Amino acid sequence: MGSPVARLVAALAALVAGLVVVLVPGTATAAPVCKVDYTINQWPGGFTASVRLTNLGAAVGGWTLRWTAGAGQQITNAWSAQVSQSGTSVTAVNADWNGSLATGQAADFGFQGTWSSSPTTPSDWSLNGVPCGGAPSPSPTPSPTIDHSPSPSPSASPSPSASPSASPSPSASPSPSPSPSPSPSPSPSPSPSPSPSASPSPSATPTPPGCSGTGLVVCSGFEDQSGTPSGEWQVTTPNCSGSGTATIDTTTVHSGGKSLRINGGGNYCNHIFASSTKNVSTISPVVYGRMWVRHTTALPASHISMITMADSRDGGKDLRIGGQNGALQWNRESDDATLPEQSPSGVALSSPLPVNRWVCLRFQVDTTQQAMRTYLDDQEIVGLRVDGTPTQDVDSQWLRRSTAPRPTTLRLGWESYGSDSDTIWYDDVALGSSPIGC
Repeated sequence: MGSPVARLVAALAALVAGLVVVLVPGTATAAPVCKVDYTINQWPGGFTASVRLTNLGAAVGGWTLRWTAGAGQQITNAWSAQVSQSGTSVTAVNADWNGSLATGQAADFGFQGTWSSSPTTPSDWSLNGVPCGGAPSPSPTPSPTIDHSPSPSPSASPSPSASPSASPSPSASPSPSPSPSPSPSPSPSPSPSPSPSASPSPSATPTPPGCSGTGLVVCSGFEDQSGTPSGEWQVTTPNCSGSGTATIDTTTVHSGGKSLRINGGGNYCNHIFASSTKNVSTISPVVYGRMWVRHTTALPASHISMITMADSRDGGKDLRIGGQNGALQWNRESDDATLPEQSPSGVALSSPLPVNRWVCLRFQVDTTQQAMRTYLDDQEIVGLRVDGTPTQDVDSQWLRRSTAPRPTTLRLGWESYGSDSDTIWYDDVALGSSPIGC
């Protein structure tokens, strides 16, 4: 039977041979799933931020981006996404029209906020629950697995056998890194409602371009101005000021010998406006506006404003005429509602603002009900109409507020919520209670 030592060695060899250790390869780092470009614009107590989310992972049908805001930062409104905040945790969810992102595709959105300590750039972005920089895949703790099959009988050789073959054999391949698998929210595929036919201009006899009409409160060709606007026009830069300028121009005019020239810079604080000192609140029941406009750069994809009117029935927040996604839009500052909605179908119902030529822009805002119309060179822009009848892709956001607006001011200028700049001229500006022709 061999010596006791030989028998002990053989028994130990058999025990080790029956123990199989399963080892899982170490932690594997997942590939990045997204990239975030974050551009901030700040002034004392406030800021705007432009965010570009690029999907680097598999295609998604909807996205949720989360991050941590700095202490003392509070988001007040947003555009092109639904942004909510709880403490310092911020969540942005895609709008109806920008949720589907193929690999490499980007979505842009932005927001405005306040701060009590200087804003910082977030670094902990996550897309649909997965950190943008990639997350480590879970690495299970190695656990021994006991093989309970009978051990072979030990050899009766009196001398110890060679070292038993007990090297562990890895039996698991590396665990794949987790990839986001959101339940895709269906991309909006509305059956477009028939495009409303353009309504004729108001039937009342339009007031000529001069200042001879009735009911006019503002009527200016800037002929009484020179240098920096003054008197009936005052330069204003809400919240902060930067590189924007407002001057009276004598080289580019629609009529007469002068116009208002706005050199608007990119980013919020480089905005500039010329504000009428007239009492616009006396205009009723419908506020009719007309101005000739010329600019040098096509409307950008990012949100901009050109004409603003404070609404006394909405806490003094502005009604704004501007652009987004290359087309004209109305925007309400208080809840960031847009007219039209910024879906592809909604944008298609608006119109670009032609460049390097004078165009006549007219609008009417009813102060007794939610009703608005906008015209470009006497053609109504159907995507900028509110008429009491809900229109798909146009006015669902706007009709969330049932109170009719009450404009009390008029400001002409440029304000960019991204990095876009433009040079704009305004001439033959009129505002009154009767329709005003081009």
